[in-house]
Amino acid sequence: MAAKAVILHAAILAAALVAAPAFAQTNDPNLTQKQVDCLDRTTAAGTGCDKDGGAKGNGGAPGNGTVTGGAVFLPALIVDLFPNSPAGAAPQTPAPSGGTSSSNGSPNTPTPAPTPSGPVTVPQGLNLAEPPRAIAGAFVPDEVLVTVDGDAGVVQQIATSFGLQVRSQRQSRLLGTTLVRFGITDGRPVGVVLAQLAADGRTQRREPNHIYTLQQAAGIVNYAFDRIALDSKQASGENVRVAVIDTGIDDTNPALAGVIAEQYDAMPNVPIEKRDHGTSVDGLIAGVGPLEGMAPGARIYHARAFEGGKSTMDVILSALDWAAEQDVRIINMSFVGPKNDLLGTACRNARALGVVLVAAAGNNGPKAPYGYPAAFDGVIAVTATDAKDGLMPQANRGAYVFISAPGVEMVAPSGAGSDVVTGTSFAAAIVSGAIANLIHAAPDRSADEIEKALAATAKDLGPKGRDNDFGYGLIDTKAAEAAKE
Repeated sequence: MAAKAVILHAAILAAALVAAPAFAQTNDPNLTQKQVDCLDRTTAAGTGCDKDGGAKGNGGAPGNGTVTGGAVFLPALIVDLFPNSPAGAAPQTPAPSGGTSSSNGSPNTPTPAPTPSGPVTVPQGLNLAEPPRAIAGAFVPDEVLVTVDGDAGVVQQIATSFGLQVRSQRQSRLLGTTLVRFGITDGRPVGVVLAQLAADGRTQRREPNHIYTLQQAAGIVNYAFDRIALDSKQASGENVRVAVIDTGIDDTNPALAGVIAEQYDAMPNVPIEKRDHGTSVDGLIAGVGPLEGMAPGARIYHARAFEGGKSTMDVILSALDWAAEQDVRIINMSFVGPKNDLLGTACRNARALGVVLVAAAGNNGPKAPYGYPAAFDGVIAVTATDAKDGLMPQANRGAYVFISAPGVEMVAPSGAGSDVVTGTSFAAAIVSGAIANLIHAAPDRSADEIEKALAATAKDLGPKGRDNDFGYGLIDTKAAEAAKE
């Protein structure tokens, strides 16, 4: 009887999945509850909804996907976020991880993942081990990321059992297991495939391949030194290792002369089109010459993981693993995306290794959802202020915001020489540079001690105490250096 009940329950679930329209995936904070309900088809019989899933009279609901005839179509995954970009430039999709590393011209190319041969046959009668879950944020619509307990043979067995393609696999240092990127070739929704994979005990964690975006707002002398109480003549991050996960860089820019210790390309199959953002972040941290950064002398380990302003979880995890292997003290992450358990685990394990994690809080406005990785515990979430310590209007708000730093209309090196930049991306770079100064002055200082010192000595800018706009307040490097446990 129990077996019959299980079979009947599975049949009901399968019938419901066939009959129900696909759910629109969106985290747009501007949607009304009516528009969200219409996108998800949860209003009674679709009452008050137009054929495109929007509330009648509202012109439809914008989101991460466009609903037409019950199906979800996501926009191109790579979108140019920068101003002055060439119109009509063709978007490109991030390549599988397993990138290339270079140091003084020495390549280091990991063994490529095995390519599935022959057509993929989808097994029939797959049961759901758990209900399909709603997925927040943009993600690659035909991929899932899974950590697997087993070798390449086990990975292929799982792929065959669930009708998936093995698109890449590698051993992740920070996750401590094998990370597999499975492709969905038959149009099944990501949430359904994640629910099906949960039935297999060899799969440990199952997540969408979320998409993350760099945090540069549209956009003179660098006023940051004065605002964060750092003497430019005494500033130094000499020999402090800082990893930056960002776009490609223009390493011929004079501001980066002798600054880059090593580079890694986490998406080697995608041509480099944009170098501005990464060049600016590296320069603000450790630039030399007229565009001097906060921590001259610091050694930058740069991982290219973004193109056109976007990347995927798989690519970012590859870059994080590489950074962890370089014995860096700081990792700068000037990007934002949805909450993802794999990213949270990687950040938690990096922090356990003693790495200080710095991330942009986000430029998506006061009503935006929390931005990750900044909102994970153990990550210093940085918001941006201007020359008068006013908050950047586009900044995210929330209890996760930890500290403020200059990030509005600052001169920084770029792929074209120099530019005026704005965004929490660049505020994060200022904080990474300030922390490099603290580590240079006291190399034995732990990540926990640095975090406590920053919180205790910040200049309070908003309501008394920590608040959702400024966090603890404006970073004060001099006071943080003098702070004692």
